[in-house]
Amino acid sequence: MVKPLMVIRAPCSTRSGYGDMSRDIIRHLINIDKWDIKVMLCPWGQTPMNALSVDNPKDKPIIDRLMSEPKLPRKPEVFISITVPNEFQRAGHYNIGITAGIETTACSPEWIQGMNRMDLILTISNHSKTVLQTTTYNPQKDGIKQEQLRLQKPIEVLHCCADTTVFRRLAQTEIEPSVDEFMARVKENFCFLFVGHWLAGGIGHDRKDVGMLINVFLEVFRKSPKKNRPALILKTSSATFSVLDREEILKKIKAIKDNIGAQNFPSVYLLHGDLTESEMNSLYNHPKMKVHVSFTKGEGFGRPLLEASLSGKPIITSGWSGHMDFLNAEDAIILGGTLQQVHASAAWQGVINPETHWFQVDYKNAANVMFHVWRHYKLFRNRGVSLAKKNAELFNFDAIQKRTEELMNQYLPEFKIPDEVKLTLPKLKKISVKKIKKEPKEPPVEKATLDVVEGADGQT
Repeated sequence: MVKPLMVIRAPCSTRSGYGDMSRDIIRHLINIDKWDIKVMLCPWGQTPMNALSVDNPKDKPIIDRLMSEPKLPRKPEVFISITVPNEFQRAGHYNIGITAGIETTACSPEWIQGMNRMDLILTISNHSKTVLQTTTYNPQKDGIKQEQLRLQKPIEVLHCCADTTVFRRLAQTEIEPSVDEFMARVKENFCFLFVGHWLAGGIGHDRKDVGMLINVFLEVFRKSPKKNRPALILKTSSATFSVLDREEILKKIKAIKDNIGAQNFPSVYLLHGDLTESEMNSLYNHPKMKVHVSFTKGEGFGRPLLEASLSGKPIITSGWSGHMDFLNAEDAIILGGTLQQVHASAAWQGVINPETHWFQVDYKNAANVMFHVWRHYKLFRNRGVSLAKKNAELFNFDAIQKRTEELMNQYLPEFKIPDEVKLTLPKLKKISVKKIKKEPKEPPVEKATLDVVEGADGQT
């Protein structure tokens, strides 16, 4: 019996959150082994498209299914589009749209229209599901009310997963040498770590709120004794790992320091460049890395926070949106705040609407929390241990694959596909070939430069 044809259009070759999500979803569907899967690549903004490697055993099943050209033997039984909903299009008999969802309080009309083109919507958090389900518009034409625009298709939550064979608690002897080498240049023994993109928006308005995280850290600890001061390590970039991107981030850090107008600042380190998953986990687990911190205004899910949680270190973060599915006030340190309107400088047409709202932490509260955790670390040191155990059980690869299979079984119809036509070929004469030329080996993927910058003044 011929398997149903499933075509997946996804940015699975990109170094992005959508890329990580796409690769896991495709691996799950391949492992379930019920469909003949073909993969269509698409970009994700300006992010690098070199995430798939022929040398990575986890990537090979995806690479083997990449479509070199958009030709198919028939209309696919199942078409899956992994992207933002305004890009959803029907291309199969049954069409599934998978989106990381929304970081604010409402989605655009174009998103609702896109979702209604599909048969099923999957999103990665309860926050996203709620927002996509409850956003409505009441359009008018020539002063006459039209039918209310709202989501009319079924929607389910399919959480992201973490590779618990990689992201886990490590002994000091298991730390990658490359990470030890970097951390040897960090003179402080107590570090706060932020991981995430520094996105569009003025200081205090970018989605991850990196600018105000730096500002609060500098203000809180600039009066502390130098010998005991903590450091802030930023593993960040905008969209690429270019030298220009690095220089732009250094300028932003310097501008924040200059705006405070004081001297004697604690150290801020910029880690800019590509790290492997194993190196990232070593970074999370390094003994100098004491606390994970994020002032994020909104997350569809917040995968870096999930992966960081598996280190068992304490997490300080804002208390709203997608990451609340795997963080709580019992096991993490949740910051208070209020919903604020999205600033125009952070708007993204069709995705982040400036008329919607997202979370802004109470910076005074955040300052007090960071100082208190640093000052009384023994009280918080084991706060993340139980969280690591819970998340490893609930969000591992196999658990989410099981959920994926349950959803496919629940929603996909039975497809009537004709048996393969068996052709009887004439007996072929054996042809001897003296020498078969080997296909040229693909050049190795060039790893981005890893730059380390010590101190808020950008000294190298």
